[in-house]
Amino acid sequence: MTFNKSRVLAFGFAFGAVCAAVSLQSNEAAASQCGTASWYKMGSKTASGERMNANVLAAAHRTLPFGTRIRVDNLGNGRSVVVRINDRGPYSGGRIIDVTRGAAVELGMIGEGTARVRLTALDTGVALRGCS
Repeated sequence: MTFNKSRVLAFGFAFGAVCAAVSLQSNEAAASQCGTASWYKMGSKTASGERMNANVLAAAHRTLPFGTRIRVDNLGNGRSVVVRINDRGPYSGGRIIDVTRGAAVELGMIGEGTARVRLTALDTGVALRGCS
């Protein structure tokens, strides 16, 4: 059997491309989370110390760092909005995110109060639980 350097290089390149594709898919899966969203009435200040404003496109999440940008897709009607995490919660009903009234209007969920959503992290290095 003869050693063929070009075949070894070609195999190494193909193997590297497959590994990169698998890595990309696992990172994409880690960048999304599915569940129930609600919108909430606010107090005077957020957990991040900002003054509350129901019209801004912001949200509360239990673990994401303040300032993280998240795209929220309403799976029921296809509408979406980008929000910034500036508060903590939600703390009831198995929900994964609470959005401001302004974001809820954009998502078309004011009347229902809740919606099934997919969260997608827009900032690098942010991990979410994943969609089932």
